Amino acid sequence: MEFSQRQKEIITIVKAEQPITAEKIAEIVGYSKATLRPDFSLLTMSGILTAKPKVGYLINEEFSDSLVVDQIARQKIEHVMAVAVNISKELSIQDAIIQLFLEDCGSLYIVEDRVLVGIVSRKDLLKGALGDADLSKVPVGTLMSKMPNIYTIFDDTSVLEATRSLVLHAVDSLPVLSREIYDSEGKKVVVGKFSKSTATRQLLDILKKEF
Repeated sequence: MEFSQRQKEIITIVKAEQPITAEKIAEIVGYSKATLRPDFSLLTMSGILTAKPKVGYLINEEFSDSLVVDQIARQKIEHVMAVAVNISKELSIQDAIIQLFLEDCGSLYIVEDRVLVGIVSRKDLLKGALGDADLSKVPVGTLMSKMPNIYTIFDDTSVLEATRSLVLHAVDSLPVLSREIYDSEGKKVVVGKFSKSTATRQLLDILKKEF
């Protein structure tokens, strides 16, 4: 269920001040009790709030937890994404391996003018290191997976959809592209990444009440 901004504000107030009367809530939000009556009715009928006579409103913890899960799942990736580690395709495999470990990440994004052209994973670099070639002279571009054969998401994708995509495609991370930021040729640019580590942190946010 999608709540209005005012209803979300009421939920926040009740969480912080419970038990709290309708009169006190009205005073805090700056509306009359009569104006808020439809909001109170919706929130109690939906099970988010419980009303106790002569006590006031309280949060129904069971539904509150469901609301937290729903809010996290609906978050846009732009609010939780990590910084992408971008390199050029001319960088040597040796330097790419060093960069991977310095940044402690699973994948490096290969960009030209912030536009994604390829991606190289830890597994790709390991395979490249197994040969007899001088890794300081071989460009990492020879190992990369190239666009358009790379799974990406947008900054307005939900956490739920992004996590589903990670699992579905069995990848370590997904480059995040912007729907509004372009290069000089009108190509979408990389603005971040959504990885398994980021998805795990979101899961911990959901489970934090258990710790």
